[in-house]
Amino acid sequence: MVQKEQAKPRGRPRQFDRETALGAMREVFWNKGYAATSLDDLCEASGLNRPSLYNAFGDKGQVFLGVLDAYVAAVRPRYEAAFRAPGTLRQVIKGIFRTAAEIYRVMDQEGGRGCLLIGAALTDATRDPQVGEAILTQLQDMEKGFQWLFAKAKADGELPAHADPKALAKLASSVHTALSVRMRAGEPPESLRGYVEAMIDIICPAAA
Repeated sequence: MVQKEQAKPRGRPRQFDRETALGAMREVFWNKGYAATSLDDLCEASGLNRPSLYNAFGDKGQVFLGVLDAYVAAVRPRYEAAFRAPGTLRQVIKGIFRTAAEIYRVMDQEGGRGCLLIGAALTDATRDPQVGEAILTQLQDMEKGFQWLFAKAKADGELPAHADPKALAKLASSVHTALSVRMRAGEPPESLRGYVEAMIDIICPAAA
């Protein structure tokens, strides 16, 4: 009597780990960009076939949103620590930009990939509203953090009475975004440090 071949289990492989898969797919998006990343790339990185990838994460846009959520959750504590670090306003801002540079350079010691949001998906924001909304939300959150910092500095007397925390926050967050772009474009570290110092002089010239 011929035995029937045992049916292969369906669904995700037993060794599937969601966080590991998200981390692997983050690297693909970060290096190739959102548009250039294919479903085959994501399947290869995660170790999942297409049906399993859809079951676990959804379509490509949903995969990226899942990657983005995990990325934000990982870097947020580092930014919060930088924003609340002791020191003068100038020292704190410099520490925030240093933290950003460290995040942008993570696992890529010879250069910088920039921010995942900016480097991987900004150009696709107009084609995928969900991705665009997610990026904008994170940019606005960063601006709110800077606004809190400048308002605190003003209340502590470190900024003059006429200082506008909201306007300064827009400028500082713009520098934060520009730092990502310049790092991804390959600007040397020494040049980047000079850029940051010059921008800090503009943002808070009266700060100690």
